[in-house]
Amino acid sequence: MTDLPTGRSDLPEIETPPAGTEAYFGAAFPVAQRYAEHLATTGIEWGLIGPREVDRLWTRHILNCAVVAEFIGDDDVIGDVGSGAGLPGIPIALLRPEAKVVLIEPMERRVEWLTMVVEDLGLKNVRIVRARVEELVDEEMFTVITARAVKAMTTLIEWTRDVISPGGRILALKGASVEGELVKAKKLLKRYRLSAPKIHVVDAGGILEVPSRVVEIVKK
Repeated sequence: MTDLPTGRSDLPEIETPPAGTEAYFGAAFPVAQRYAEHLATTGIEWGLIGPREVDRLWTRHILNCAVVAEFIGDDDVIGDVGSGAGLPGIPIALLRPEAKVVLIEPMERRVEWLTMVVEDLGLKNVRIVRARVEELVDEEMFTVITARAVKAMTTLIEWTRDVISPGGRILALKGASVEGELVKAKKLLKRYRLSAPKIHVVDAGGILEVPSRVVEIVKK
């Protein structure tokens, strides 16, 4: 495929992975590097990521999302809502090759890009579904729902509550304002028999200077 970054001499100067990143990804590190190249080239060309993000691809995007895998087991079936550029779904798939990851994305162009990248990376544990997650009721069931920068928590809960299996979880990457979102979601949590949220602050074993916030909500 001519769209792939293989052999390109015009690769932009991608952020150097912070110390400890190779050990964190282990055997999947070369594929994670390849994914970073995609984000920095085809990802920008296809409009999935802004050109200014190249300088922080690892810290702000790949590692920021990879930490979600710390809360995921090999038996989980993950629905990555509004997957976009495969974040956090693809980093999770790299770190949890036994888990099943479904990238859920409604926009055709993004689905085409995800298909191209997943095929190039050789990710056998990833499936791509072009849909809105609320359209998948009665078709799909997940033990984990992941999302990054996808609507407020109230909307995410409404969209996903019927595709989460009993005992399943929402793992949402959120910013500093998440506590305000969770206050607004209190009534929904009670109505739909969801647990009180836990906010995990994780730094990938000390790699990230700015930790990620992962909100965990369990379906009772």
